[in-house]
Order: sequence, then C-alpha cells, then structure tokens
Amino acid sequence: MRLASPWKPRLAEGAGLPYERLVAALADDIAAENLAHGARLPPHRELAYRLGIGIGTVTKAYAVLERRGLVQSERGRGMFVAGLAPRPAEVIDLSVNLPPQALSDRLLAATLTSLARRLDAGTFGSYLPPAGRDDHRALLARWLAAQRLEAAPERLLICHGAQHAIAVAFAAAAPAGGVVLTEALTYPGAIMLARQRGDRLIGLDLDGQGMRPDALEKALRSPACAEGTRLLYVTPSLHNPTAATMGAARREEIVRLCRAHDVIIVEDDIHAILVGPELLPLAMLAPERTLHVSGLSKTLSPGLRIGSLVVPPAFLDRALTALRATCTMASPLACLIMEQWLTDGTAHSVAASIRTDAARRMHLARTLLRLDHRADAPGYHLWLPMPTARADSFAGAAMAKGIRVMPPRAPMVDTNAAAGGIRLSLGAPPFDTLRQSLTTLAGLLGDGPVQSYGDLAVL
Repeated sequence: MRLASPWKPRLAEGAGLPYERLVAALADDIAAENLAHGARLPPHRELAYRLGIGIGTVTKAYAVLERRGLVQSERGRGMFVAGLAPRPAEVIDLSVNLPPQALSDRLLAATLTSLARRLDAGTFGSYLPPAGRDDHRALLARWLAAQRLEAAPERLLICHGAQHAIAVAFAAAAPAGGVVLTEALTYPGAIMLARQRGDRLIGLDLDGQGMRPDALEKALRSPACAEGTRLLYVTPSLHNPTAATMGAARREEIVRLCRAHDVIIVEDDIHAILVGPELLPLAMLAPERTLHVSGLSKTLSPGLRIGSLVVPPAFLDRALTALRATCTMASPLACLIMEQWLTDGTAHSVAASIRTDAARRMHLARTLLRLDHRADAPGYHLWLPMPTARADSFAGAAMAKGIRVMPPRAPMVDTNAAAGGIRLSLGAPPFDTLRQSLTTLAGLLGDGPVQSYGDLAVL
C-alpha cells in the first residue's frame, strides 16, 4: 500500500503559467525544508484533480523539478523529493547592492589614526548643526559638482545615509497619504517608506532606459492623479533593480512632463559617480522642483553612512523640519572621515578603484551568464528579466545552492505583476567566490530562456 503524500498541493501566488506556479510552490517548500528528503509527491492524476489543472501540466512541472535535481522518479513507485545538497557553511550573498571592497585595512587604520590626533572629547561630545557643519556641506557640494550637480552648500543637507535623505525628501515634498509615482520596479526602501506613510503607489512601465514618459503622462492624466500633490520618485542613473540609465532626451522629456503637470521630483542619484559626464541630473534640468538624493555608502564604503539631500529653496524649511524630527545629526565621526577623504584625495582614489573593479566584475558576469557586453553598463548590479513565477522559483533554487539573491517581489510595486526578474548584486563577494556563484547560476538559467541584460522588456 502506498503512503499518501505529506505535501498539501498549492500553486504559488502571482501570475505565470500553471506549471510555472506549481514548480515555484514545490521548489519553495523543498528549499524551506517543509518537504523532507524522500517524501512522496502526489501522483500526476491526483495532483491535477486537486489543483484543477491538466495532467500534462503536472508532468511538465515534475520534469522541470527533476532536471533541477529537486525530485526524482522511481519506476513503479512514483515521484519523490530528492533533497537538497548540503548548503555551504557560508551563503554567498548577491542580494545586497554593496560596492566592491576598495578600502584596505591599512588605509582605514591610517584614517582612524589621523582622526585620533585631531578629535578631542569635547568635539565628539557636542552636537553638530542638524544639517551639518558649513564646511562639511561645502565639501560635499564640491564632491557633487564633480558628478555634474551644481548646488549652493546652503541648499545641501547632510543626512544619516541616503535612505534617511529619501525619507526627508518625501516629507518635505508632499504630505503623507498622497500619490507617489515611481517605476513599476524600484528601490524596495522607497516602496516601504511610501507604504509606511500611507501613500498610494502607482508603478509606471519601464524599458531599456528606465521610466517611460508615455506611461508617466498616461498616469498623470488618469483620475488617480486628479487631486493633491503628485510626487515622482525616480532613479535615472543605474536604476535599482534593472540598471537602466536614461539618456539625455529621456531626462528632458520626464522633466517637461513634471513641469506641465506640476509634479515634484525626488531624484535618487546614488550611483551618479559611475555615470558618464554627458548626462545631467534631473536636479540640474529642473532645479526648482527636484529634491536630489545621493550618498557615500554606495560609492566609497557602506560603513560611511553619509547621505546628501539638495533641496530647492521653496522646500528648504520643510526639509529642515523633517531632518530635525528624524535624526538630530549625522554621525560626527562619519563626518570627520568624510572630511578627511574628500580633502586628501582618498575619496577619488577609492571611487576610481570601485569603478575599475565594478567593470571587471560586470565583464565576468556577462561572460559566465552569456549575456551581451554592453559598454553603457558601468555599475555593479545587473538584471535578469523573467516572469515573476519563474523568478520566485529561480531564487529558491539559487538559495538551495547556497546563493542568496534579492527576493524577486521586493522591488515590485505590484507584487502580483506577471513581469519581474532577478537582480544580481556583484560587488560584495570576493572575486573568485563571485565566479563560483555565477557559474552555478548560469547552470540554473539553463531551464529556460532569459532575456539579455539591457534588453529589458516593456513592463
């Protein structure tokens, strides 16, 4: 007598073909160890009946799972969980978008030794002005000027990281509970912030240059945007997660529409240092309505939690109020490290090293994943577009191999959307470890077609 299967049949949530959703559901449960090695799976006909799908659909799903090594068929007995290979002692993390490590122990020690000679207890034990010391604001303004953003230091606020700068920008730009327009795929931190504020998020279609102007115009003419302050959160350079970068004409068109419909822009320009000099920030094209966010953690070191927010004069008082309400001041020690690195050339040297290593890592990824070698992709993350159901399954299969990627639905404004993908962050692991993980992921991609990097489908 055959034992009944312990698995409770289900299809994964979201869009996708039935066999893809069945694959995703079983792969997730196997990865989560809800199904033990050797556990029996339901017979084809029984599973098809219980889920209301065709027997051929079950056969196709089981075949995909068997190719991945997650299940195995035993003649005359049925289908069983094959179990996962033992996970490595350390998971390779490609989920967090960190820059390549360009800061040596020796350099950091030299910086801290120098600061120890300059920093006294009185200075460390005092409050800084909420927006930062005037000389620090001037230094940061000069750093941004090298990235094509000219801004008076008195319009620049020093924040406790870029995430804090985004929160201050939202608070200064519009009351909570309004409309926030953004890319259909966008930075998860901005999604969480908008939802925490009670804002209504509207996701806009993307293409290979990021946000599409026709999608923005259509949304602005819709009843959903008829009343109240409209806020546009947008990442024009090396968009997170797709790595798309707007060309000059696209930037001009986005600005034209925002002026025509009186939309306030929050520009996330965190990767500006990696983009060519020919592309101006939106804050230079529409300085009267753009709040510009940048920071040092993505371009120098994650431990340097310094964010900058450049604010139009009309929003400055509200931004200062929001800044005081959310953080008394940025870390004095971080500000002193910033001061030293921006004055002694360390910042430019580290940034140059990051650009070089990022290009090396991107070339490796494109080669191993058999993607196109685009010259206009200078960052350290890439995007693999695929149906959301397949992305869920891929992420689970990668985790089973000891490789963590960003949860596929984290950057989705609409988590039920059919089109999604996988972001791979290439900066954190050692180079040889990155090579190992990408080789493994290339094998997982063999289950089906994936679009080339940069050829982002219209979402």
